[in-house]
Amino acid sequence: MHLLAAIAAVVLGLAALVWSADRFVDGAAASARLLGVPPLLVGMVVVGFGTSAPELTVSALSAWQGSSAIALGNAWGSNICNIALILGLAAAIAPLSVQREALRFDLPALLAVTALSWALVRDGGVSRANAWILLGVFAAWLAGSCLLALRSKRGAAAADAPGGGLSGRMAAFWTLAGLAVLVASSRALVWGAVELAQALGVSDLVIGLTVVAVGTSLPELASSVAAARKGEDDLAVGNVIGSNLFNTLAVVGLAGAIRPMPETDPAIVARDIPVAFALTAALLLFAFGLPRRGGGREGRIPRWGGVLLLAFYVAYMARVVQ
Repeated sequence: MHLLAAIAAVVLGLAALVWSADRFVDGAAASARLLGVPPLLVGMVVVGFGTSAPELTVSALSAWQGSSAIALGNAWGSNICNIALILGLAAAIAPLSVQREALRFDLPALLAVTALSWALVRDGGVSRANAWILLGVFAAWLAGSCLLALRSKRGAAAADAPGGGLSGRMAAFWTLAGLAVLVASSRALVWGAVELAQALGVSDLVIGLTVVAVGTSLPELASSVAAARKGEDDLAVGNVIGSNLFNTLAVVGLAGAIRPMPETDPAIVARDIPVAFALTAALLLFAFGLPRRGGGREGRIPRWGGVLLLAFYVAYMARVVQ
């Protein structure tokens, strides 16, 4: 009976997590629009945060409850899932073009912060000092991204922003309700995942890297695949890059600031962060390093690259659960 309750908490928690993240993004975006926040910043900050809100809340609550393996496994597992599974599936559906700004700034930044977090965790786990370093880099990246975007005037029109048709009262309601359900569903998910791990003899890290990581990446999966089918390549690629930057800096940083994790599972340093780094480097090579007929290079992730990413994810998951 206890095991059934844990399974129900994971399944229902995941469903409520995805639903509440969507409601929160709509409400927060509409609130920002009604308050006069530039729609560009709504798209970058509110939507970027919203798709990573499940990872953020789950990892923060896991750290607070002392489940550091689930907190870190969720963050790094989501990064691996975002690139290998989500972008792999999207590119397998249709080749994805990559904007010049992503090639010049966002992808190199993701590679750099992955290397930084790897060095910090390898050196002394996620201490409070290391956590604040990650949060400081996150603040700098966010400020730099906003400035670059404002200068180039990229972004959607206000009418196209999520939640664009909500009134002020409904926007406030969905922001608060979405956030409340987000926190509650995260607590249910973490409890269920820990109970399952203990009942089945599976480590917290494996649960965090598999069930929790894939579950909290469902918003990115749904939005990226839908964007790829509609030909909105920049949304599919930008969503994953932004989410991974949030996960690496804000999610891990916040979890460490709440409760330092001086001792981390050796598999995170020896296997999972290197895999995330290698996938980010592969993504950069796919998008930037492919020669094009007639000379030059093309910013795109080919269909065969997507298939390779999917195959790698299957092999990685088999290695994790064995």
